[in-house]
Formats: sequence, structure tokens, C-alpha cells
Amino acid sequence: MTHSEETPTTTTVQQPLSSGFGAASTARDVIEGVDLTGKVAIVTGGASGIGLETSRVLRAAGAQIVVPARDPERARSALKDLDGVEVEEMDLIDPASVDAFTAKFLDSGRPLHILVNSAGIMATPLTRDVYGHEAQFATNHLGHFRLTTRLWPALVAARGARVVAVSSRGIRFSPVVFDDLHFEHRPYEPFVAYGQSKTANALFAVELDRRGRAEGVRAFAVHPGTIVDTGLAKHVSVDTLRAAGAVDDQGHVVIDPARQLKTVQQGAATSVWCATSPRLDGLGGVYCENCDISPLVTQETEADWYATAEVPGVLPYAVDPQAAARLWEVSEDLTT
Repeated sequence: MTHSEETPTTTTVQQPLSSGFGAASTARDVIEGVDLTGKVAIVTGGASGIGLETSRVLRAAGAQIVVPARDPERARSALKDLDGVEVEEMDLIDPASVDAFTAKFLDSGRPLHILVNSAGIMATPLTRDVYGHEAQFATNHLGHFRLTTRLWPALVAARGARVVAVSSRGIRFSPVVFDDLHFEHRPYEPFVAYGQSKTANALFAVELDRRGRAEGVRAFAVHPGTIVDTGLAKHVSVDTLRAAGAVDDQGHVVIDPARQLKTVQQGAATSVWCATSPRLDGLGGVYCENCDISPLVTQETEADWYATAEVPGVLPYAVDPQAAARLWEVSEDLTT
């Protein structure tokens, strides 16, 4: 992957477009009228949670879907009602597994029009990959970095590809701490590690878009909302979820899109919008939520943003181009 410094670049402004959609919009709402016949999409995490809904809706619009999965048999079972979906083995935390998957896809000679990096882990106990990298950073960011950069020839061959990095409002828990990425010198905090990995996802979209736009590859980061019943929160206690208002006193999931508490169908909507909306043609490198580009959190809005999920926005450190460029270089070193 190369990038010519002489290439003219246009930076998309981090502010809403007035898309016509909102927090309650579903993936089916935002893809209405979009024909993906002949397009190829890879969806990580595409057999569960919002990834499964993303796979389902992209397939219904005509795309060929490839779902890489750590447990292929389980994935095939989850996807059994969808024709035209291929399942391949891949474990994001295992570099050899990622390389084998990407090599097989590239050997097929197909272009890749849409890549949705939806898989992830959250607030896990401290574990590390074979290189000693902290597992949330290694899975959520480095695995997807490796996947995307290895798939680069197929993305370029699409002559107009989109990459969607599923981030989170969890960016609020931490920036990328470059001098201690893997918690070797500071106490490990599960949500701090999660936040760092989600900020990394957002920064990845910024630099990927800068490097790819001259070749027609655009990238977007997405906050899908809080979707409790996907399995992502399995390491989070019910007490924590109750304190956050995500479940009620009886332990039932609360759905309130205005507070970012969404159904799976609503949670997949922004990923699908970023992957397919004609409104985003020629744009990229931005963080999105509620099926629109997010506003930047300012000094004036910061207190309200932290206090309530009803205030949309992205923290400046999660879309900072200098941090994004630095993260890219560090990630290249960690994945070669």
C-alpha cells in the first residue's frame, strides 16, 4: 500500500449531513433503493449481533457476502437461512489465520466493494496474543488492520470500495496511549483497554481514508449504539448494565434509540448506511452515528456529551489526523 504525497486530498468535514435518517432507523430503512447486485462484501462478525443483520441486509440488496469466522460451523448455522453467503475460517487475534483468509480471497480474483469490520470483544479480562499484545487492541484493531491492508489489492480493484470500522462511544474511556499500548506499565482496566481499541478503530478510518481515497477506497468509523443482547457484553455484569440504564430492574433489555439503546436492526443501520449510501459518495474519513456524520464534541458540548448518550458527537482525539498517522505506522510495525 503506497500513498503519493502529491495526490490532492479533500478532507470530509466532521459535521452532520442531515441524512434524513436517525437513531430509530433500521438497516433495511437506509438501504432501500440500493442495488448491490454484482458487489462483494466481507463482514467480520457477520454471523452474530449487528454483523449478522448487516450480512442479512447487504445480501437482500444483492451483494455476495463472505463471513470470516473463528467458528465456521457455528457461523454457518447462524446464516443457514441466507443463500449466497460464504463462510471461511478466520480468527482476528491469530495473524496466520488472517493471512490465510486474505490469501484465499485474493486468489479468487474478486474485487472487494465493501468491507465491514464489525467483529469485536469488549471489557475482557487481561489476555494477550502470541506476541504479547493486549487482546482487545489485538483483536479489535490490529486484526482488522492486518485484514484490511492484506485485502488492499481487492479493495483497489473494486474501483470504488468502502471500508466500515465499527467503533463505539466507548472512545470516551481512553485515547490511544502510545507509550503503553499493551498495559505493560499501567494497571489493566477492561473498559480502558476497550476504549483504547475503539479509539484505534476510529483513527484507523481516518488514515485509511487518507491513504486510499486516490485509489477510490473510502473509510468510515461507526458508533452503532448500545445493543445489549448481542453477546458483546458477556463480560459486563448486570449491575453495570442496570446502572447504565441498558436493562431494567427485572433484567430486561431497554430499547430507547434516543438514548442510543437500540435493537439489532437499528444498531446495524449506520454500518449499512456508511457502506452503501449514495449521500457518502466522494466522502470519507469521518465518524458516524445515527445514520449521519457525527458532530465534533467541543469544549461547550463536552460536559453534556459525557453526561448523557442523547448528545451525539465524537471526541477530537478519536479523529485526530496526526494520531491516526502515528497509529498506522505503529500498527504496520506490529503486523509485519
